[in-house]
Amino acid sequence: MKVKVAIQGELGSFSHEAAEQMLPGCVVTPCARSSEVFDRVENDSATAAVIPIENSLAGTVAEHADLLVAREVFIQAEFRLRIVHNLIAAPGVKLSALRRAFSHPVALDQCRDFFRHHPKIEPVPFYDTAGSVKHVVAEHLQDAAGIAGRHAAGEYSGKILQAGIEDDKRNFTRFLLIRKAGAKSKTKSGEAASRKKGSDASASRYQRLTPSGANKTSIAYKLKNQPGALFKSLSVFALRDISLSKIESRPLRGRPWEYVFYVDFLRGDDEPARNALHHLQEVAEFVKVLGIYPAA
Repeated sequence: MKVKVAIQGELGSFSHEAAEQMLPGCVVTPCARSSEVFDRVENDSATAAVIPIENSLAGTVAEHADLLVAREVFIQAEFRLRIVHNLIAAPGVKLSALRRAFSHPVALDQCRDFFRHHPKIEPVPFYDTAGSVKHVVAEHLQDAAGIAGRHAAGEYSGKILQAGIEDDKRNFTRFLLIRKAGAKSKTKSGEAASRKKGSDASASRYQRLTPSGANKTSIAYKLKNQPGALFKSLSVFALRDISLSKIESRPLRGRPWEYVFYVDFLRGDDEPARNALHHLQEVAEFVKVLGIYPAA
């Protein structure tokens, strides 16, 4: 039985390409909204999901970072995909006829040099890269193209007018494979004490979901408003010679001017990592293990 994988966006998108790389032979289910992707994982209408979490140029995908904290899912793998943007139009359309180029705003921003060299072509924001190609081909637009990956051209029978139009050739997106973590917690984001208990109770659950060869852990935590709290939280890793590959803070939804720290560290489910997490719980308001997986 093939694995059913949810993605945000249309077939032919970079998420579709990443899903096929991570789970060869999977059946991809496109979703209009990111929340629907997480819904499908939680209600078992999809076995897993593949989501973009970070681009090497644009940074973190904020909505997905928030959903990883809010939802009962678990990261099991990561994959880095080289992002190549292509100008794709309906068959028969020529580059000289173009006056508009549709794509996701992030993709448009990564192709500034193309628009500088083609001032007659207006960049037009669209909801999805692959969706822009689907639109221009389905509508037989003669003066427009979409900007997307090569998969989109194949999916919608579009014609690549110009390949590799991105400014930076070292453009990568990191994708995560997520699965359902287990039964939903009844805690709310504002119930700090319940949240902290939940992080203790989740240990057996994430150990069951951790794949073999896991050597990277992603967590999210909120600190108490006390002097030196950030220093103390980082010291739990430094004292055990645990290397952090990423640290970032984001606003906590529903709690104005309060923040969640997102940390990736290079250890799997071993004794130093478990001790660090137990130590972190002593100085944090809540700690959530987002995933333990092999580093890409």
